[in-house]
Amino acid sequence: MFSRAIPRAVPRIGRFAQCEARPQVLIFDKLPLRVWRPMLQQCGRRQKSTFAQQLKEQYHKSPILFPIAVGSLLLVSAIGVFFIPYYYQNYIIRPYHNFPEPVAKKLRRAIFYSRGRNMDLREANKYFRQALQVANEVGMDPFSDEILGVKLAISYLFERAGHYQLACDVLEIMRADCERFIEEFGDKHWGDGMRSRILKRIVECNVKLAELYNTKYVNEPEQAEKRLTEAVETALREKSRREQDGVKQGEGEWMTDEEMGGTMESLAHHYELNNSHYLATPLFLQALALCPPKSCHGVVLMNNISTCLAQQTPPPSSSTSTSTSFPNTPPPSRAALVDQARKWANQAIERAAAIAPPDRNEECDIGCAVATHNLGEFLEMEGMAKEAQQKYEEAASLAKAIGYAEGQVNAVAGLKRLKALEK
Repeated sequence: MFSRAIPRAVPRIGRFAQCEARPQVLIFDKLPLRVWRPMLQQCGRRQKSTFAQQLKEQYHKSPILFPIAVGSLLLVSAIGVFFIPYYYQNYIIRPYHNFPEPVAKKLRRAIFYSRGRNMDLREANKYFRQALQVANEVGMDPFSDEILGVKLAISYLFERAGHYQLACDVLEIMRADCERFIEEFGDKHWGDGMRSRILKRIVECNVKLAELYNTKYVNEPEQAEKRLTEAVETALREKSRREQDGVKQGEGEWMTDEEMGGTMESLAHHYELNNSHYLATPLFLQALALCPPKSCHGVVLMNNISTCLAQQTPPPSSSTSTSTSFPNTPPPSRAALVDQARKWANQAIERAAAIAPPDRNEECDIGCAVATHNLGEFLEMEGMAKEAQQKYEEAASLAKAIGYAEGQVNAVAGLKRLKALEK
């Protein structure tokens, strides 16, 4: 068996030797060249193609979608180039340009945590306090409008979160600090306007405190009345001093007539809320005297005067003064008060009719509807049902025309009362 296997192995070895003897170049020469030509052509195309040619090819493939895609990319790029710097300068830097950067950095974090879904009372309060501390370290004036504004922001933060008592505490501290400054250093700041500015902040702080004290969550009407009385007295006292002694050089401006009237109106509304209409009436009158003649708010004030007169109860004759130095005049009767209230309501309608655009606004329209409704109530008090029904219907149509839902409800309630009386 071994001898038979040898002849078979010899030719195999011989062929292997022949392969080794042939040069290797001849093997590759026999390969067809057509296999390599497409690859060479593709490489040549890549080198010759340019970005412009690719754009042309894409445009020819989709002449509608391709320009839209390019335009969208250019628009997004323009927004990134122009809008982002604009947003950064006007919404990140500019609102805090009056603060040094260390203080502004804390305030940005505080504002971030005091708004929207990111609202976190603890974090916002922490960064507000840190901002005040850093401001003190860098030497900012603690009575500047910027620092007082930060304290007001803290109070507003507590108010939004429902912690009304904490909001009151912040404002009380701020008010006490400002009053202490006026007592100790007010005489030294006549010429730079700082005294007038801080006095005005005291008035504003008192009005805001009264608003918080009158809420149902705090419910301290005595404190509210105290703060509003102090605000009105401070405003009138400073105005009287300026009228008598004159405005000193550099003292700055005081409260405008509209601001003075608004302060008095706040106290009048407080008295009206607590059924002290005889105290609210003169305050509304003073506020009306300070109101511009073409202001629609004067119509609202006239309606308030009319309502206060109609709701007053004449005091008993025994409560009048018994001093012999004053004549013992009887108090006005109920009929006289209602008659005066009717005159003020008619004046409100006449004033609203005399105001034309652009001075006329929504207050004039609402004032007309309210005055017409009040006239219906006065007629109802006097037992004139048919005349009262006409006024209620007129008030309902006016309220419907201007979209005043509360006026419609009140007018319909008046008509129901009249129908019930007829039965």
